[in-house]
Amino acid sequence: MYKSIILPLAKEDIREAAKWYNKQQKGLGKSFTAEVRENVHFIRQNPKASNIRYKNVRTAVLNVFPFMIHYTIDEKDKTVIISAVLHTSRNPELWKNR
Repeated sequence: MYKSIILPLAKEDIREAAKWYNKQQKGLGKSFTAEVRENVHFIRQNPKASNIRYKNVRTAVLNVFPFMIHYTIDEKDKTVIISAVLHTSRNPELWKNR
């Protein structure tokens, strides 16, 4: 299994989304973070399961929430680097500034 690193801006993406979902319904933010965690675990086990979307950046779509995890793979260190967790309706170019 690969290791994973969630970059600070991606962590902020997750926190902001969870905060927003909790405002909509108590406990929904916890469900969101749990789904992100499950997907990161899957990515760690199957890093090449998702297609390359931009250059070497792969994206994995969450099942319940309309978000995509943007990540790259460091084969040398066997590490998955998560650079963004963005809502699917947001401009995907946002991750490029990270």
